[in-house]
Amino acid sequence: MSNIGLIIEEKSADIGNFLVGRLLPFREKRAVGPFVFIDHMGPAELKDYQNLEVPPHPHIGLSTLTYLLEGSIFHRDSLGSAVEIQQGAVNWMTAGKGVVHSERTPEYLKHSDKRLHGFQIWVGLPKHLEQSEPTFHHTEADEIPVWEEDGIQYKLIAGEAFGRKSPVPVHSKLFFIEIKTKDAKKISIGKDLYGEAAMYVLDGTVTTDGNSYGSKQLMIAKDTKLCEFDMSENGTVYLFGGEPFDEERFIFWNFVNSDRELIEQAKINWNDQNHEAFPLVPGDEEEYVPLPKAILNRKP
Repeated sequence: MSNIGLIIEEKSADIGNFLVGRLLPFREKRAVGPFVFIDHMGPAELKDYQNLEVPPHPHIGLSTLTYLLEGSIFHRDSLGSAVEIQQGAVNWMTAGKGVVHSERTPEYLKHSDKRLHGFQIWVGLPKHLEQSEPTFHHTEADEIPVWEEDGIQYKLIAGEAFGRKSPVPVHSKLFFIEIKTKDAKKISIGKDLYGEAAMYVLDGTVTTDGNSYGSKQLMIAKDTKLCEFDMSENGTVYLFGGEPFDEERFIFWNFVNSDRELIEQAKINWNDQNHEAFPLVPGDEEEYVPLPKAILNRKP
């Protein structure tokens, strides 16, 4: 019997002026472990007049994880962080009770041709941290655990697995793993995983139980412990998952929480530009993403 419980096709969505492929949430699967939202950005060839411009926007009740395969994004937030994230590094921002951030092409790249490719991910917070103070942490590429076994390259981008731990300061038991192969290989890692698990095929093909899956497909495992598959040559896959929360997480625009009332208050605070709840972003104070009027009175 197949261990694939659900196959999700990547679907397009817009963030600012940039087209991305949205993987989660999906109507049949709202979360995988603590992961509640995943966007695959690019790969995109941007001309000298094309740039990523996402003005300041708010979050509550989650951590954001940005991981770039190519290109560069300049991150600013209401904590005063101002950091350029480049290929292989990880930005981890915990919103807690409320944070605001912007994501833009760095100034020195705005008038040149460039590429952008990566993942933007939201991870739900444990209930007791949903109202915590916001924090930000940047992890450089050379700090991320990378190792090779039997010609297979593994990278533990965040979380814990294989007896290793990423320095990214996550708040619950989870994993986000990159696996690369030059030659065709059989991968059997179920014993190293836990909770729920999903796999995204970026390059090459994956074969399991006699069925092959190509790029832009997300596969949800029925049983994480039975995670075994064959990767083609020059393959790249990403595994993410972990222990799910006991409580349901509600997602409404940029807000995630187990308490609908906190989401309702966040909507009001952002719509009213309450800077006590959502402070301005130093160095990026001239504009912001307004709350869509269509959702102001809609219940999460």
